[in-house]
Amino acid sequence: MKILLKKGPRQEFEEMMVEKGTTIEEICKKIESELPYTVLAAKVNNRIERLTESLHGESEVELLDMRTQQANLIYQNSLCMIYLKAIEDVMGNVEVDIENSLNKGLYTEIKGPQAVSAKDIKNIQNRMWELVDADIPIEEEKLTREEAIAQFEKMGCEEKITLLCQDKRRHSFPFYSLDGYKDFFYGLMVPSTGYIRHFQLVKYKRGVLLRFPHPSKPDVIPEYVDEKMLYQTFGEQSRWGKLMGINYVSDLNRKIEEGKFKELIQLSEALHEKRIVEIANMIVKQKKRIVLIAGPSSSGKTTFAQRLCIQLRVNGLQPLYMGTDDYFVERDETPLDEYGEKDYENLQAVDIHLFNQNINDLLSGKTVDMPSFNFLTGKKEYGRRITSIKGNQPIVIEGIHALNEKLTEELPQDEKFKIYISPLTQLNIDSHNRVVTTDHRMLRRMVRDFKYRGHSAQSTIANWPKVRAGEDKNIFPYSNEADVLFNSVHLYEISVLKKYAQPLLEAITPEEPEYSDAVRMLEFLRFFKTVEDDSAIVNNSILREFIGGSIFVE
Repeated sequence: MKILLKKGPRQEFEEMMVEKGTTIEEICKKIESELPYTVLAAKVNNRIERLTESLHGESEVELLDMRTQQANLIYQNSLCMIYLKAIEDVMGNVEVDIENSLNKGLYTEIKGPQAVSAKDIKNIQNRMWELVDADIPIEEEKLTREEAIAQFEKMGCEEKITLLCQDKRRHSFPFYSLDGYKDFFYGLMVPSTGYIRHFQLVKYKRGVLLRFPHPSKPDVIPEYVDEKMLYQTFGEQSRWGKLMGINYVSDLNRKIEEGKFKELIQLSEALHEKRIVEIANMIVKQKKRIVLIAGPSSSGKTTFAQRLCIQLRVNGLQPLYMGTDDYFVERDETPLDEYGEKDYENLQAVDIHLFNQNINDLLSGKTVDMPSFNFLTGKKEYGRRITSIKGNQPIVIEGIHALNEKLTEELPQDEKFKIYISPLTQLNIDSHNRVVTTDHRMLRRMVRDFKYRGHSAQSTIANWPKVRAGEDKNIFPYSNEADVLFNSVHLYEISVLKKYAQPLLEAITPEEPEYSDAVRMLEFLRFFKTVEDDSAIVNNSILREFIGGSIFVE
């Protein structure tokens, strides 16, 4: 039979003849020499499938390697499965938490009777390599509710049992088994352990880092970066979760069922405000006049910056708030990316010299004719924002390059105070299935794009890889430059976003390329109870920037 085969990102579909019943894995082996990287899964007629899937009719088959978000998550799931199996083989039945992204990997904690030693980690990694070299199948099976509960009881996973019992509509649950070890994962897996050839274990603080390649270099373990501030922030978020009585999604669902949602809102908003006050006090105490704010897409930068300005006013200051978008170069001067398209996220898309000159003039007491960028004409306009500031007045600047020293290289170093903001999700589905921060941010952006920009969920998903690539290049490398990190997440917010995002995702049809991502996101949202009435969320909340009703966003 005829299939249409796409061998990688940005390649075209080609016709190929195969026998009916051929698996995708068999196709990959036939053309292995033509593939730049190991294929981990495939999109078949816009559905993500394991490589073990057989083809029985004419199909469009897109092969997915680590360069795609879907395959990257499959690699992580499979690596975690091997890691958990190796821990059981080396240390017995101990509790393991896979918590969050950190230091170019996943931060995990092994909670045995004694602290994990360097020798333990070496033995676990050696066992992982034995499993990989043996190329053992990772088999999928569906368990009934009763079978799943029995398996979770055997594993001692109370949070998994609670979550399972909350999902009344599901009658079977996907489990994977590896050489006798069995566990639940809501994502897909590679066919066998031999596919996972690149990983590294590193002892870190109280836990272990499980490190693996970045999508930009699928065959290389990335350079180690110690993200100390990120680790501290996740620890802070964990403490906030304990204050609210929420460790996993099942705890959040229970709070919603018990009618304690308003209490969650009040406590979470109070924690946000307390942190913003602390940051404002630091700026005042250190007498900083240039406050620089950056973070990835959908971090809530606009609302945070406005609330910070209010707290600076409480301290007797009159901050000037501005963004860097008004300092774009003229559109015909915008640099091009590798595909010949205008790259508005490139630092060279900003008129750096004019920006620095204007800020220095303001700091020295001069009156400045600041530009306003007209996005229709693609040109800067003048005469509308003639501005001056007082001697002690700070300038609060928000923009994607704000933490990049090259943007502010002409400004006095001792006047700068740098803030990195991101929604860093510490709430996980269970001890082995984490909430991916990039998915969380995409939900925020999807809801906002539809409400304020008239974009469909399909459009948001289609543009997301480009957004992520820009973040990897322009934002994440500079996060360690920050003086403070603000975590803009609310632990309850996915249950709020679900009401808005679910119908948008359900509107994506199987004929559309974004359908596979929509299916994955809908499956993920099933774990969360929906908050139908969100009227208790205050109008200055960061969440209002996305769902509407914000006093800071028109």
